[in-house]
Amino acid sequence: MKTSLLSLLVFYGVHSAMAQQDPIIELKEVIVSDSRLERFSNGVKVDTLKDSVLQRTDGSLTKTLLFNSNIYFKENGYGMVSSPSFRGTGASQTAVIWNGINVNSQLNGQVDFNTILPQSVDKISVRSGGGSTQYGTGAVGGSIHLENTLDFNSEWKNRLQLGYGSFSTRNLTYKTKVGTEKTALGLGIGHIASDNDYKYLGTSNKNENGSFSNSSFDMNFGVLLSSSHLLKLYHTTFLGDRDLSGTLTAPSNSNYQDINSRSLFEWVNFKNNKVQRVKAAYLYERYKFFQNKDSDQFTYGKAESFIVNYDLKYEFKNAAINGILDFNTIKGQGTSIQQANRNLFATTILFTHNPAKSLNYGINLRKDWVNDYVSPFVFAIDGKYDVSSTYAITINTSKNFRIPTFNDLYWEGSASGNSDLKPETSVQGELGQIYAKKGFSTQLHLFYISSKDLIQWLPDNSGIWSPVNVQSVYQYGLESRIALKHKFDNDNNIESQISYAFTRAIEKESSKQLIYVPKHKVTHSLAYHYRKWGVVWQSLFNGKVYTTSDNLQELEGYFLANCLLEYDMAKILGSSLKTTIRINNLFNTNYQNVAFRPMPNRNIQLQLNFKF
Repeated sequence: MKTSLLSLLVFYGVHSAMAQQDPIIELKEVIVSDSRLERFSNGVKVDTLKDSVLQRTDGSLTKTLLFNSNIYFKENGYGMVSSPSFRGTGASQTAVIWNGINVNSQLNGQVDFNTILPQSVDKISVRSGGGSTQYGTGAVGGSIHLENTLDFNSEWKNRLQLGYGSFSTRNLTYKTKVGTEKTALGLGIGHIASDNDYKYLGTSNKNENGSFSNSSFDMNFGVLLSSSHLLKLYHTTFLGDRDLSGTLTAPSNSNYQDINSRSLFEWVNFKNNKVQRVKAAYLYERYKFFQNKDSDQFTYGKAESFIVNYDLKYEFKNAAINGILDFNTIKGQGTSIQQANRNLFATTILFTHNPAKSLNYGINLRKDWVNDYVSPFVFAIDGKYDVSSTYAITINTSKNFRIPTFNDLYWEGSASGNSDLKPETSVQGELGQIYAKKGFSTQLHLFYISSKDLIQWLPDNSGIWSPVNVQSVYQYGLESRIALKHKFDNDNNIESQISYAFTRAIEKESSKQLIYVPKHKVTHSLAYHYRKWGVVWQSLFNGKVYTTSDNLQELEGYFLANCLLEYDMAKILGSSLKTTIRINNLFNTNYQNVAFRPMPNRNIQLQLNFKF
């Protein structure tokens, strides 16, 4: 409480001292649901995927991020459970933010990236490093931001994508948007299904139990009630039905069905230098697991979250301060969790200041109060200095946390939860350099993370598995990127980008590299367009990963390449039609990113993209 009172005093003190400044709040900033991502992250690395990248996706968010970010993914076969490793951290240390709301599962603390269709969002951003002050639990290694945009004063726009390819893979996406001076509406549906019966290279077997069918529905609506009041509504529902693939040594006949539904209502009041928001959200998740898909017997789990958020921001001539109050009540139950309840209250203060045109810094503070564990006080400090018009230096440091999940605390049955767990905490720092001039840019970021009280499930003397706070680790490394964009003339243009990540993730006691963390990852993309034709090259190299904690067993590194050929058929019946032929795994590489779970051989997809 002392921390909260001090934060509020600082907030109102700065407001009183600077209240004479009175700039006008732009409507564009008000429309953005996650405006904090850019306004209070000036010294933090944030990469946004271009719209052209999202349009070329084949329906997999995992693959989209795998080839366009430094994140490593563990995937239990194509289309199966997919979890990220971000700067050497695990899936539960990566937060997924949907329109400003943390949507990590309350059951296991993770997000399965194959339960999100990339076409269902308008913008994807990758924020590297700790972000717990802004986004709460799990934002340790980094965060993935999914955003739906509202377009006021916009003509009626439609986009239809149809695809068919190897393994009887079918995908369909339809999005429509229309906006007037007072209203904006967006609707979308998505579907991807596949027999997924690809060959296991090097064997006579194939993926016998890997078919899946995923569908999504999205709706976004905004209405400008007056010159200073805006209402927004966001909704998304995902339905998944997957036969879970087996391994090279063990066949499978299991099935997994899940539902994820999210609704967000937001009221915004903006006038002069003040913006206040009230958000109310309802998140629902449920799964059913059938060990034998031919049987009616299943295990299940579900969780519901109700979130209320009040956000008050003051903008000044060269500074901004943002106070946030969060209340979250969560209910969970399932086959191994009779019933679990959690109530969370959090206070946050965000401050950013430009003392000079070339210098910006920010200070963020947060404290949570929760009924079933003790949460730490966390902070973040970041800064950016523009040495020249083309060269800048960034720096940030932060303390972050991850709370125990319902599975960690309340699991019952053959394993047992532990109600005495402490949250995982980490302290980290980052130093970056950015250079950009006339279509050329390069970045270099060095990072260090030290974490303690990591939660690990271990057996006791009776053989009962239970989670305990035992593991302490540190991660360090670098991330670099070079990008080039050049237009030769009106008919010729080229874009290229190459990125490299070096990551060391060390368990302190054993001094061993953590499992499934590659030391090296390289991605490269090249796109060349000549008039109506386009050729796109995507490739990545993933270094070897260890699969056991003693580092005695490993998966070999691998090189993957995709090639796309595009042709814009210009105007057909008043519509724009682009045809794309996509060859995945061009060199037919035999690879795994989880032990004994082969990934697909070479495969081809045809896509038709209509705009009308």
